[in-house]
Amino acid sequence: MTHPARNHDILRHCADAASTIQHECAEILSAKDNHGQPPIIGTHLAGCGPALVDLLSRQANIVHSLYQENFPVATTEIARTAEEENSRSLQRYSLALKRLEDIASIAYSKFYAYLFKDLPVCWRQLYTDARILKFCLLLLRSPYAARDGSDGGGSPDGAHDCLDELVKTLDLALILAGAAGEHRGRRWVDEALQLLHAIWLAESVGQETDGDSVDQDRPSKRAKLVESHVKPRPHDDDDDNRRKIFSTSEPFTPPVTHPIKTVEALSIEEFQTYMDRAQNPELGPEPLVIRNALREWPALSTHPWNRPSYLLAQTFGGRRLVPVEIGRSYVDEGWGQKLITFGEFLHGYIDATLLPRAKDSSVEDFKPDNHNAQTTSETSKDTPSPNAVAYLAQHQLFTQLPSLRNDILIPDYCYTFPPPHPTDPSINQPELDEPLLNAWFGPPGTISPLHNDPYHNILTQVVGRKYVRLYSPLETARLAARGKENGVEMGNTSMLDIGVLEGWDEVPENESVDGEEDDIWNPVAKGLNKDAFKAIPFVDCILGPGDALYIPIGWWHYVRGLSVSFSVSFWWN
Repeated sequence: MTHPARNHDILRHCADAASTIQHECAEILSAKDNHGQPPIIGTHLAGCGPALVDLLSRQANIVHSLYQENFPVATTEIARTAEEENSRSLQRYSLALKRLEDIASIAYSKFYAYLFKDLPVCWRQLYTDARILKFCLLLLRSPYAARDGSDGGGSPDGAHDCLDELVKTLDLALILAGAAGEHRGRRWVDEALQLLHAIWLAESVGQETDGDSVDQDRPSKRAKLVESHVKPRPHDDDDDNRRKIFSTSEPFTPPVTHPIKTVEALSIEEFQTYMDRAQNPELGPEPLVIRNALREWPALSTHPWNRPSYLLAQTFGGRRLVPVEIGRSYVDEGWGQKLITFGEFLHGYIDATLLPRAKDSSVEDFKPDNHNAQTTSETSKDTPSPNAVAYLAQHQLFTQLPSLRNDILIPDYCYTFPPPHPTDPSINQPELDEPLLNAWFGPPGTISPLHNDPYHNILTQVVGRKYVRLYSPLETARLAARGKENGVEMGNTSMLDIGVLEGWDEVPENESVDGEEDDIWNPVAKGLNKDAFKAIPFVDCILGPGDALYIPIGWWHYVRGLSVSFSVSFWWN
């Protein structure tokens, strides 16, 4: 049984989007410059040119007209539509879907011509608008478009296929284009996903979030414009899965040989004093482990991130897309990035017992930000090797999933006044309005190679344990910074592989310790042998759930996941 009030809300949300896109395109196409041509500046979308704006406008018109025809009509009435009229709707529907895919493909091809920060906003908006209109079309053929609370007949599992495609369509806009849009964009996408999630969650759990009871059965398909094939999935909410927590097993645990100073949770005043009264004025404040710093976080209590069932519930049963890094470290040969569903990530790389891998969940090519990355196949038919490592690393997950953002609190320490970089003022960044949040989630063996950041960092540990080693900015000259590689500045990353030099890891494939003069392991090329490396002073620690590590600006740090681990970093200045 569907929920008519919520279904009405999401249908109205889509109808409004189609109308807005249509109106904006009409304004652009009707405006003329001195030469009688549509302007290329003014609104972002105009920068894509009149031909593409006109093509988008026509698809918005089709979507809007379909909603005008069907929006006030109950499911049973749609089923009684004359056969010839339904046939015309099917043709318009199918043509619009194809044209919207063409528009999205054209827009996305432009992403490869620029660094993302330099990409003209018009292409991001065009891509986002095409995905929004596709979502609106897909919604019309889904069980979530039933407006009278009826199930419309059909299989109770048919909703799964529709939901997969609906979620993927908007996640692509969020992850690939940042959901740009002048009158829509991220706010519209967030609201659409929130409305859809409320419907799905109520149907999955068997009761409304406001306390109203609903049928425990999955929703059935309504009479719809396009047929979908049924691929039943098992229920994910049995008692065993609800009680299950991530494994705490640690295949390897490095020794802590130079422990970082550790304190119990500090007040904001005590932390400010710690930064202001550095023991070494030349160096400034040093790293600090703060135990029990996250006591008030729901992620550690009422909304436990160590339970896969909770994370799956926040991701449409694992359907949300996430970008993951494939490989041991982003400086290794063969390292790559791909987009997969959260459920595939859990099943393929965290715990194979958690969730069956979805079928045919391929997504379009993913343009990686890192110049060393290789784009890997985006289909779940590529089964990970037994030793494969995937890392959901430095992803703005909490922008994509606001519900998880509500489970954590920005530490008070991020609202203090830290000092600038102790040795290189050029590294200092403009003051941030709010801390930058990133998620780090992966299996044992994930590695962030030795690097430094241009901000102060509070690294918080929510699930599992991590080993962290830090080197002072005063040791920068001895840490073999990479410099510029393939036109990209990599000076914040060291050529030294801590795991290999310590004997914890094997030398990565395609590397050697006795190669050519420019080989990164050649002691002569480095001006550093293993004895000299071991003489460089460092501090280290192991972080467990509830711990926070203060990493001052400019401090080199190497991070290694020891068990299944979920961390959140907060950059501030």
